[in-house]
Amino acid sequence: MTDLIYKDLCYKVNGLAFEIFNTLGGELREKIYADAFEELLKREKIKYRREVYYPVLINGKVISKNYFDFVIDDILMIEIKKGSRDYRQVCTQLFQYLKTSNLKLGLVIRFTKDGARIKRVPNLY
Repeated sequence: MTDLIYKDLCYKVNGLAFEIFNTLGGELREKIYADAFEELLKREKIKYRREVYYPVLINGKVISKNYFDFVIDDILMIEIKKGSRDYRQVCTQLFQYLKTSNLKLGLVIRFTKDGARIKRVPNLY
C-alpha cells in the first residue's frame, strides 16, 4: 500500500474548502470562492501563490501560457471551479497543467449547490 502524497497539506486544504462552502454555500461565482480561499490561506499562514503564470516552452520558445489558480507551498496545484461540471474535462486540464509544471499533485475543488467536491489529480509523469 502506498501513502498519499502531501496527505497533511491536502487535509488542511480540504478543510478550508468545506469551511468556505459552509459559510458561503454553492451558488456564487468562481472568483468569490477563490477570494475566500485566499483569505483562509492567509489566516492559516499557508504559503501560496495565486494566478500563477507558467509558460509552456518548446526549444526555449514560449508557445502557450498557463495560469494556475493557486500553487500551495510550491508543491500543490489547486484549481477552483463552480458548479457540477464534468470532472473529466477539469481533471484533464489540471493534468496538463501538472505535466507542464512538473508538480506532483493537484486538487480540483468544485463548489456545487450540494457541497464542496474535491478530486485529487496526480502527475503520473
